[in-house]
Amino acid sequence: QVQLVESGGGLVQAGGSLRLSCAASGRTFSSYGMGWFRQAPGKEREFVAAVRRSGGITYYSDSVKGRFTISRDNAKNTVYLQMNSLKPEDTAVYYCAADLYWRGSYPQGGNYWGQGTQVTVSS
Repeated sequence: QVQLVESGGGLVQAGGSLRLSCAASGRTFSSYGMGWFRQAPGKEREFVAAVRRSGGITYYSDSVKGRFTISRDNAKNTVYLQMNSLKPEDTAVYYCAADLYWRGSYPQGGNYWGQGTQVTVSS
């Protein structure tokens, strides 16, 4: 069992940056692939970024590639999402997920989810 707690969301102007954190409980954090997903009002949840267990391999959606960076610190049981050059269309609730399941090239979800953190980007 893994519990996930996100933090770091907030209000930022377009072009600004935020760093999200996801702290995980449990001793099996390093055995899980970790990911970030987001859901904007009226839209389905979508994949944002993922990182393999070791942290050496990362994946990004096309919409955030080159602007967002996912990383993890297995010693701190934490995964991060550094978001730069934010756009109003990045506005959403961002969710951390653990123990990812995949369809094709990208994860579709996880077996464990955090409660989400709101990111709002003003124009």
